[in-house]
Formats: sequence, structure tokens, C-alpha cells
Amino acid sequence: MLAAVVSRRAAPSFWMFFARLLRSGSQPRSNGSLRMETGRRRGVAKVIGNLLALPKRELKHSGHHFLQIPGPTNVPDRVLRALDRPVIDHRGPEFGRLAREVLDGLRTVFQTTSPVVMYPASGTGAWEAAIVNTLSPGDRVLMFETGHFSQLWRKVAERFGIQVEYVPGNWRTGAQPAEVEKRLDSDKQHAFKAVMVVHNETSTGVASRIAEIRASMNRALHPALLIVDTISSLASMDYRHDEWEVDVTVAGSQKGLMLPPGLSFNAISEKALSASESARLPRSYWDWRDMLGSNKAGFFPFTPATNLIYGLREALAMLQEEGLANVFRRHDRHARATRAAVQTWGLEIVCQDPREYSSSLTGVYLPRGHDADRLRSIILDNFNMSLGAGLSNLAGKVFRIGHLGSFNDLMLAGTLSGVEMGLRLAGVPHRDGGVTAALECLAPPTEEKGASVSKEN
Repeated sequence: MLAAVVSRRAAPSFWMFFARLLRSGSQPRSNGSLRMETGRRRGVAKVIGNLLALPKRELKHSGHHFLQIPGPTNVPDRVLRALDRPVIDHRGPEFGRLAREVLDGLRTVFQTTSPVVMYPASGTGAWEAAIVNTLSPGDRVLMFETGHFSQLWRKVAERFGIQVEYVPGNWRTGAQPAEVEKRLDSDKQHAFKAVMVVHNETSTGVASRIAEIRASMNRALHPALLIVDTISSLASMDYRHDEWEVDVTVAGSQKGLMLPPGLSFNAISEKALSASESARLPRSYWDWRDMLGSNKAGFFPFTPATNLIYGLREALAMLQEEGLANVFRRHDRHARATRAAVQTWGLEIVCQDPREYSSSLTGVYLPRGHDADRLRSIILDNFNMSLGAGLSNLAGKVFRIGHLGSFNDLMLAGTLSGVEMGLRLAGVPHRDGGVTAALECLAPPTEEKGASVSKEN
């Protein structure tokens, strides 16, 4: 065992030193040389102890890393190549044409004719932009506890002095349309200035029903703005800014848009633009007025993320080529196959209501007594695949399978195979056959004569 440890962890010079020490032991020794040899042996023992304490060398994997967290997602080669361009003058005519093309293309993805503004920021920046452009200190808003990210958005609002009525939830269901209607109907003074909802809760895999929430608001005849976070649903799940009468849609670049992190977006209704005229929260960098004024000519009031915008143009082209309806069908299909695998394994899906299943990701509970983070670590070490961690309340209890963005059937089959092998290695109680169940969703068995003959053979 020692030889194995040393050969794995020690430099060749160690063996030279060790050989000299062994040779010295075969020679006649005086008292002085004996003391010297004893000192050498103690030195060797110390070196060996240090070697044994070293961490094992990390296993090197061949092939691509499987990035199956629910964002950031895999960046396709076409987008990577588009990013790899020389930086250009962000105040020159070439950039102006690029930005106008991208801003127009974004409207198609949001399914809106309203303006879409773009910031160099993560989705948190878009959260803040939506708040400071529409609300004033002391305003009341209605929010729903759907998971980790609804909690974070609430904290951003409260730091700006917004009074948040936060409806408790169990992290397994979305915002309930009936509860929206009940609370708005009882607000006779129209104290609520906005209803703020996370469309697809990335920490759980639960999607709130935005169209039904808007219908509830309309039945209550309430003038509150509807502000929706689509950071993990835009360009992955059907979302209609105009048809669903959303006032501000918040989004980011690193999920369905297939880009690295770094861009965030607000789609803005006429009603929201009107509200921004009287909003009194401090704003500078996030001010829609400055942004919209510069965007008319394809420019920005600050230095934009030039190369990310090149990548965004390519990502929008890819979405257009596939067709948004087909993009949504692909995500729905992969989500169904993933749920079939999870249910066959005998594990529990976080989302309780089938109407609220996410098509971007699936959250999965492990049986009590089993650590989801240990499972994720085993899968990463053995199969070079990253899965999403359980966050805050769900830490150690849940793992999340991302199936959004640049993703296809073979990638899903590989992902689910990695999970099933990981369950075996981790000793998690489960039934085999989850991958087979997913494959039957992706490619249902055919009853054609040729296929039946091949089965018999």
C-alpha cells in the first residue's frame, strides 16, 4: 500500500533518498553513524506521513463535462464562435446595427411588441431594475413564497423600503391564482401597487400559472402591476408577455438564451412605462428612461457587453431557426421523459401539482436519511456530470436535473444514465429502469412489422 501511495504522490527524488537510506543500513556503523541513520529514518517516516495526509489526486475524465444544473446552461458551439470576435467601437455604426437587430429579436422571444431593455448584469440586476423603475418607498406589493429565489427577490424589494406581503408556501406549489384574487379583491383601497411572481422557481422545478394569475387580477378589477421573473423559463417554456398582460418581465442570458451569464432584461408594458414616470425610488444605472433614449439609435448610456451581444444575436438566430413553438415542445418532451425516469426510480418529484411541472428542470427528493449533496458529489467524481444542488430549505434533501437550453435527446439519455449509475454507487434505494422509461418517452416502441421481427430475433 505504501508503494502505491508513494508512486501516486511522491516525486522521483523520494525514491533516490529512500534507496540511499536502505543502502546505508547494510554498512558497518559506528555510534555516530547509527545516530545519523536513526535521524534519517525519522525523516523518512515524517515524509511518508505527509504523503499519506495529501488529498488523493483528482480523477481525470475524458470527453465533455455534462453541465446539467438548471443554469448557467451549455453554451452551443455556434454561440461560442460568435463570442470569439474582435471588440468593436460600441458607439460606431456597426454596433448600432447589431444592437438594433438584437433588441428587435428579443421582442419575438418575449412575445411582445413592447420595448425590451438590456443590462450588463445577472438576473438580480433585472430584479432591481423592475423594482426601482415602477415603485416608490413604502409601496405595498404582493409576493408568494415559491422557493429560494422568491425569497431573494423579496429581500431586494425590502431593502428599497417596499412593504412586501409575502404569502407563505411549501416550496412544492406555485402562486395560487385563487389566493391572488382573494387578496386583491379585499384590497378595496388598491394599496397593492404590484403583484410579483416567479414564473419558474429554479430551486424547486415548480411553475406558476401566469395566465391564470392575470385572469384573477382582472376579475378583481385591481390596477396593480404584474411583474414576473422568467429567468429560468424564457426561451424554454411558453411565455407570453403581451397576451398575459404582464407589465414587467425579468430575464437573464444564462439559461434558455444559451449564453454565458452577464446580460439581463426587462420587457416593459405601456402601463409600466407610465408607472415609471411617478416612481420615486432612486435609480441611475437601471433607469429605463436613459436606456430607452439611447436604444432608439442602437446605443447604450454606458459601455455595453459587446461580445455577449454578438453571442445573443447568434442565439436568437438559433431559436428562430428551430421555431419558438418547437423549442417549447422540445423542452416539454424532455421534461416528461425526465419525470418518467424519476417516477420509475421510485423517487419523489418536488412539484406536487402536474399543472405546475417545469419544463426547464426537475427537482427530485432523495429518501430520508440519504444526502443529495453526497449523491451529486459521487456523480461528479465518477461521471463528470454536475447536477443542481438543493438550496436553503432543500439543501441536502433535493437534487435538480436541468434539461433546458441547448439540449437534445442523446444528452438527456446520458444525463439520466449518469443519475441512475450514481444512485447505485451512492446506495440510494431505487428501482432500476428509469433510463429505459425515459427512452420509451423519447422513442416509443413501434408496432411496425419490421420492428417486431427484430425483437423476436
